[in-house]
Amino acid sequence: MKPDISVQIASLRLNCPVIAASGTFGYGQEYSGLVNDGDFGAIVTKGISLLPSSGNPGPRIVETPSGMLNAIGLQNIGVEAFISEKMPLLRAGSTPVIVNFYGNTVEQYVELAGRLSEVEGVCALEANISCPNVKQGGSTFGADARMAGEVTAQIRAVTRLPLIVKLTPNVTDIAQVACSVEQGGADALSLINTLTGMAIDPASRRPILANITGGLSGPAIRPVAVRMVWQVCRAVGIPVIGLGGIMNASDALEFLIAGACAVQVGTGLFVDPSTPVSIAAGIKEYMLEHGFERLDQLVGSMVY
Repeated sequence: MKPDISVQIASLRLNCPVIAASGTFGYGQEYSGLVNDGDFGAIVTKGISLLPSSGNPGPRIVETPSGMLNAIGLQNIGVEAFISEKMPLLRAGSTPVIVNFYGNTVEQYVELAGRLSEVEGVCALEANISCPNVKQGGSTFGADARMAGEVTAQIRAVTRLPLIVKLTPNVTDIAQVACSVEQGGADALSLINTLTGMAIDPASRRPILANITGGLSGPAIRPVAVRMVWQVCRAVGIPVIGLGGIMNASDALEFLIAGACAVQVGTGLFVDPSTPVSIAAGIKEYMLEHGFERLDQLVGSMVY
């Protein structure tokens, strides 16, 4: 009998636990011809804001040992163009679409969530709270447990769609933030977002990224991500989606065994767009070898 690797996240049913992470899959059509409809359990769009954003100046990406730094700056076409230009193509496929969105005030998060909730084909929302709150002196929403819970509650009030909140790892106690977000009404959590890092060119003694700092992703951050997922899974009662340096099935299994119900693949897509297919196949093979009939039997099965 084939193992059942389907996942239930609130009202969202995924046939596969492997999801394309936000910011690495564009708006979907960028991977046309490289992946097939159904290769992913779901896709998460590039982060959407109320108005178009050109992002940061270049250079915006630099390779690092076992990873990469990016300072794209959340470049996107804005919610109006996304709805009119990108969603018709996204909803034409059978793969569930999760829209990642962000704002710099609570009001912007609320307006975006309300508008996106009315768009045909949007199956769930992923709120990126790793953004500065301009009304609070630029402090990041996700870095403060109270603020994270507050923005979650405000978003929850305007949408019935499954609400996933993406957590930043750049905090002292991620479990505390996770609990506050759960209390605010989130249906699920995704973690971790990138770690803040920088790279310097010794020849010029200048930072390589024009933005000076950027987000570190890739295999280098995986041990940190697995630890944080394990901590959060022990602290909350809602589903957790793990991400951070997943390149193969073995990497994904670490997150699942630590307690994540699904995983997102980001940097791995830049290396090989077919990565999700091999990860899903590897998960099934592992389950067959170890006698797991359903994915939920594997989730959180770490032996102490």
